[in-house]
Amino acid sequence: MIKTNTEFEKEMTDLLLMFYGHEIEDEIFHFEFCDDKLHEKVQIREKTYEYSFDLPQGDELHKKSLRKRRALFSLYSALEKTENRSLPWGSFTGIRPTALARNAIESGETKEHLITEFLQKEYGFSNKKALLVSKTIKNQRGIIKNDKLIDFYVNIPICPSRCHYCSFISSELEHVKNLVEPYLDCLIKEIRQMRELIAEKSLIVRNVYVGGGTPSVLNENQLDRLLNELKFSVGEFTVECGRPETITPEKLDVLAKHNVTRICINPQTFSLATLKRIGRKHTVSDVLNAYALAIERGFKVNMDMIVGLPGEKPQTIKKTLKSLLDLNPNNITIHTLSLKRGSILFDKFEPMEFKDYNKLLSYCENELLSHGYKPYYIYRQKYQIGALENVGFFRDNDICQFNIDSMEDTSSILAVGAGAISKRVFNDENKIERQANVKFIQDYIQRIDEMIEKKKILFKN
Repeated sequence: MIKTNTEFEKEMTDLLLMFYGHEIEDEIFHFEFCDDKLHEKVQIREKTYEYSFDLPQGDELHKKSLRKRRALFSLYSALEKTENRSLPWGSFTGIRPTALARNAIESGETKEHLITEFLQKEYGFSNKKALLVSKTIKNQRGIIKNDKLIDFYVNIPICPSRCHYCSFISSELEHVKNLVEPYLDCLIKEIRQMRELIAEKSLIVRNVYVGGGTPSVLNENQLDRLLNELKFSVGEFTVECGRPETITPEKLDVLAKHNVTRICINPQTFSLATLKRIGRKHTVSDVLNAYALAIERGFKVNMDMIVGLPGEKPQTIKKTLKSLLDLNPNNITIHTLSLKRGSILFDKFEPMEFKDYNKLLSYCENELLSHGYKPYYIYRQKYQIGALENVGFFRDNDICQFNIDSMEDTSSILAVGAGAISKRVFNDENKIERQANVKFIQDYIQRIDEMIEKKKILFKN
């Protein structure tokens, strides 16, 4: 029986967006299945391409996965020929290229030492990106598939101001200052209920991560009150202090008192003009002062930068990277700008040519490698410039384990707070279930008991 296939419409749309941006021209695609053969006819700009593949025998889930892979690769091949350009990640539209590679290795579809060739052949990865995935997999350690192990995540969806590139649900402090104390009351109630659940189910908390938003927007007393509830014996305790202007000696002393081991300081750029352009309130001096305070107190430090911020030229980006390397933090993450509809910049941004961004990321990677850093996690987002990626690098064998657990979907996460998403990983069954808390602070306060009960159901067995 021959039919027109539409089951992969979402993934095909994502691939088209990577080629054409937000505006997709009217195109015609035909995907026909005949028994165990896949015959595809792709028509683009009055050009027609045809592809045929044999589909394997076996379970339906595997056959569907392979059908999707072949259909996307055929569409990608047609687009590549029509537009006369390639994408760095080929036909892959997912978030986690390392998970894709690891699954192929664990299923026996390929060997670890052949993963580079596999990714190039099956998905059209560029040689550079396939090698990056191969390096990253080798550097990922500490992945333990044990359903009793969890990470504990706390969300503070409040920032001192809104960055113009941001699309997250995060409130400016000035607009919700009267809700901060009621929010903390509910957050602590949820934490206490989850501690009881952890004890009841004999779960083991491996890492604690307080994120947002900007948790360091809380004052010292509020931070002390919150962290006092997070009395878990863990190997890693991280608090995001992303906005340097929110970091004070007093707040860092509170973090040290509660055995926080790592903080995140995110300059994003070392250009003052860019900082003003994107709505950040800190200065370069704020970054340097905050970093010095953190090092004095013995914290490990993660730092981020963004490639592709408006108005920045390659030399500006290289200067930011050099400044980060001079500081020598434990982890550096290189983000590629992702502009989503919820951001202020969405309709105003004019990017550089695609090739420049890819070249800049290669430059950043090479510089980091030459300074002793190694890649340890990769993830991608929709609407990233050039269909590129974000990569986290570490030095001196000091990975941030929570980043691997959350990015690779290898560990359950019990998450509390407005907008927090809990994730239950069932390793034996190879499945994941998620439960999201409501996004807005006012809704969270009003529905806190409902949020608690839903999480208890998620972790009931």
